[in-house]
Amino acid sequence: MERTPGSGKDHIGFHALTQAALRGVVRAAMDKVSRIGHLPGDHHFYVTFRTRMQGVQMADWLKDKFPDEMTIVIQHQFWDFEVSDDRFQISLKFGGDLQQLRVPFVAVSRFVDPSTNFGVQIETPDVRANDGAPTILPERKPGPDGAPPAPAEPPEGTVVSLDAFRRK
Repeated sequence: MERTPGSGKDHIGFHALTQAALRGVVRAAMDKVSRIGHLPGDHHFYVTFRTRMQGVQMADWLKDKFPDEMTIVIQHQFWDFEVSDDRFQISLKFGGDLQQLRVPFVAVSRFVDPSTNFGVQIETPDVRANDGAPTILPERKPGPDGAPPAPAEPPEGTVVSLDAFRRK
């Protein structure tokens, strides 16, 4: 029986391999910065992650303020930045108070370095931790032109420029 190109099932899992590779790029970039202790040149990172995914550790008041996703900026003021195979941890100031965040790479949904016009959107599992029981999140559908979904509107008082996430 002759097979038509494109009609077979992906037994290799190319999509999952691509998502893992994108997380590897994010991990490698963050690891390089954590090793030298600062961002070189004009580099700075916008990292968006799902706050309720299993393994995310942050203050409860931050999870309440950002119940689904949060974007952090890693630029000039950050402390205790460590990267391991499966997660990163960093201390940042929120409202003048130093807070430690621990984020598994599987929770990262976007990573952007506006200084180089580099950015990736990574699929995250549509499951989050909620008092020990997983809850299915609503599907994030692409826009009409097939572009990734627009980021959710940040809560009032959040200082994040969404222009960095828009395709140019």
